[in-house]
Amino acid sequence: GSQTQAQKGWILFQRLMVHLFHFLEPFLRTATLSKEVRLLYKGTLRVLLVLLHDFPEFLCDFHFSFCDAIPPSCIQMRNLILSAFPRSMRLPDPFTPNLKVDLLPEINQPPRILSNFMSALGPLRAEVDRYLQARVPMPFLPELRPRLLLSAQDAAIFGTKYNVPMMNALVLYVGMQAIAQLHNKASQVTPPIAHSAPMDIFQHLAIELDAEGRYLFLNAITNQLRYPNNHTHYFSCVLLYLFAEANQEIIQEQITRVLLERLIVNRPHPWGLLITFIELIKNPRYNFWTHTFTRCAPEIERLFVSVARSCMGREVSAAGAKSGPSQ
Repeated sequence: GSQTQAQKGWILFQRLMVHLFHFLEPFLRTATLSKEVRLLYKGTLRVLLVLLHDFPEFLCDFHFSFCDAIPPSCIQMRNLILSAFPRSMRLPDPFTPNLKVDLLPEINQPPRILSNFMSALGPLRAEVDRYLQARVPMPFLPELRPRLLLSAQDAAIFGTKYNVPMMNALVLYVGMQAIAQLHNKASQVTPPIAHSAPMDIFQHLAIELDAEGRYLFLNAITNQLRYPNNHTHYFSCVLLYLFAEANQEIIQEQITRVLLERLIVNRPHPWGLLITFIELIKNPRYNFWTHTFTRCAPEIERLFVSVARSCMGREVSAAGAKSGPSQ
């Protein structure tokens, strides 16, 4: 192996990148960029662009570790990482009318994840496993939210009361278990993701978390919307399902915010992000344009129309957006 030698180098380089992100994190989180820090931030973006161009697989394999270390406010930096796709793959154009995502050959393949994300779960993993196997009403769900909270001391250091690495790990782990379950039932053509233990966990979190926690939770899901693979497909379905089934408009508004804030920054945009947003605004099932938050202010409405226009070709006008895009 030269391949394994290269991989060994990758693990070391990944550690260096994570240290760099950790160093930048307090400055980026509080948006206090001195001249020196700004220079370092720009340099970091350049390194990411080189990696995206020459070593996209490196960003694909370790996306989880990097998303853990980058504060939620660094949208463009995170998009660079999530836009990476293996060089052997040709991405189908997300703007193709009637693109059948579930029929793409790559959509059933799992992505390679080299990040050790299990460690952040700790003892929670065994409880998740028990719940996913039994799905009996035990105290697991009601006790889940408190488990995701940090101590007051840690909350002061990290600038959030939530244990973000644990939340990220929980979302990915539950999703991977769900995908495995769906594969075991592969005799059915499209197994329902709806009525399942993993979806119970996701719906519980969407409803029970406060606005800050829900935002972090939805970000954890959206971080899996990348190139065509079975994680992208599954988590796209989860996000759309949570939108459709939401029992309060704030959930739908926050899902929209998480998608939109990643779409209004400069390119590149992850493929899975685009196909999810396009499905949300095009499919009448989601009644997207009837929600008050799409037109709470003229500038917000203009923003939606311009994003919709770039996502759906030229068929959206302000009036069309209000009544729902023409099918």
